[in-house]
Amino acid sequence: MNRLIRSSPVTWALGYLLLGLAALVAFAVLLWYAWNVSIFSGREEILHADAQHLADVFAREGPGGLTAHIQARLRLQIVGERTLLLTDAAYRPLAGNLAAWPRQIPDGSGTHAVMVDQLAGQPVHTLLLRTTLPGDYHLLVGRDLGFYLPLERKFAWGLTAAVTFLFVVGVAGAVLIRRQVLARVQGMRTTVSAIMAGDLHQRLPASGSGDELDTLSQTINGMLDHIERLIHGIRDVSNSIAHDLRTPLAELRSRLEELTLTRPGPAETFAGIEAAVADVDRVMRIFAALLRLAELDTGARRSGFVQVDASRVAAEVVEFYEPAAEQKGVAFSFQSAGAAPVAGDPVLLAQAVSNLIDNSLKCVPDRGAIRVRVDKRADGSVAIEVADNGPGIAAADKPKVTERFFRGDASRGTPGVGLGLSIVDAVARLHGGVLELLDNHPGLRAQMVLPVTDGRSSR
Repeated sequence: MNRLIRSSPVTWALGYLLLGLAALVAFAVLLWYAWNVSIFSGREEILHADAQHLADVFAREGPGGLTAHIQARLRLQIVGERTLLLTDAAYRPLAGNLAAWPRQIPDGSGTHAVMVDQLAGQPVHTLLLRTTLPGDYHLLVGRDLGFYLPLERKFAWGLTAAVTFLFVVGVAGAVLIRRQVLARVQGMRTTVSAIMAGDLHQRLPASGSGDELDTLSQTINGMLDHIERLIHGIRDVSNSIAHDLRTPLAELRSRLEELTLTRPGPAETFAGIEAAVADVDRVMRIFAALLRLAELDTGARRSGFVQVDASRVAAEVVEFYEPAAEQKGVAFSFQSAGAAPVAGDPVLLAQAVSNLIDNSLKCVPDRGAIRVRVDKRADGSVAIEVADNGPGIAAADKPKVTERFFRGDASRGTPGVGLGLSIVDAVARLHGGVLELLDNHPGLRAQMVLPVTDGRSSR
C-alpha cells in the first residue's frame, strides 16, 4: 500500500483528482448560494404581490369581501403550499388556514421565517409577510419554505453521486496509469540490467508513440549507442596500440641490443642513437595523438570556442604548406567565397585542415594537384574541402578510415600511424559538424562541414 501511495503516477493522478473534486465542490457551493438567494428573493416578491392584491380586494370590498376571497383561494390551492390569515384588531381569525395568530410574529410589517401549524394539522416551515390593513385589520401571507426541498435533496444526492463517481474513476485511473507506467519502467529496468551484465547491444524499448517515456527511451538509446561506440573504440585502440607500438619498440630494442653487442665506433653509435630517438619520437607522436583524441572525445575544448573565420584559418594553413607542396612539385591552390564565420576553436580547426592537407601531400603523386576551398552552403553551413588527384580511398574503406590506427591498402607505404583522419573526424564532431569523404575522380575530396553560426561566441 505504501508503494502504491508513493508511486508518482498515483500521486499525480490523485492530485488532479483532488483538484477536480475541489473545483466541483466550489462550483456546487456557488450554485447552491445563487439558488437560495434567487429562490428567497423570488418568494419575497411573490408574497409582496399577493399582499398587495389582497389589500386591493380589501379596499374595494371591505373585510367581508376579503374574507370570501381568501376562503375561495384556499379551496383552490395545494394543501400546505400557501398560508393566509386575516384577523381583526384583537387578532381573532376571520379567514385563513391558521387556527390562531402565530406568537412568533413580532409587531410591525416585514417578512419572517417561522414554523406554523396549519388547519391541516401539520407544522410547516413558512416565510410570512405581515401587513396591517385599514381599520387595524391584520393580514398574513406566507409560502412554504419546504416546497423546493425535494429538488434540493435531489441536487445534494446528484452532487454526492458525481463526487463518488469522480473519486472512483480517478482512483481506478490512477491504478491503471501506474500499472502501465510500471510496465514500461520494468521493461527499461530489464534492458538496463542486461546492459549492466555486459550485453551492450540491448536498447530500451520504444513504442514510437512520441510520448515522454518514448522520448526518454530514444535519448537514452542514443547515449547507449555512443557509449557502445566508445567502448568498442577503446577495445580497438588497445589492440591497435599493442600492434602499432610493437614495431617501433621492437626496432628500438633491436638497435640498442645491436649497439650493446657490436660496440661499433662513435659514428655508427651516434647513428644508432639517432635512429632510436626517431623510434621514440614516433611512439611519442602516437601517444600525443591519442591524448588529443581523448581530449576531443570529452568535449573539454568547447570552452575555448570563439568566433573565427574558417576562410582565414584555412588560408594560413595553406600558406604554411606551400613550401612542402612546391618542393614536391604539386599544384597547390586555395579558393574562398569570402568570410565564413563559425563558432569554434581556431587551433583545432587549423590542425584538422593541416591533417587533411598532410594526407593529400603524402598520397598525391609528384606533379599532382591539391585544391583547398572554403564554401558556404545553402543551409548556411560552412564546408572546408581538401581535394587531390591521388589514389583516393576505396568505397569499402571509407567507413573505416576514421577509426583509430586504420590504414588502407593505398596508404601502407606512406608515413603515419593512422590517426590523422580520426582527429579530423573528432574535431568536426566537436564543432557539431561532420567529415564527408567523396570521390574526386581521380582522388579524394575530404569535406569538413561545420554548422551555421549565429555570429556570437560560444563562450
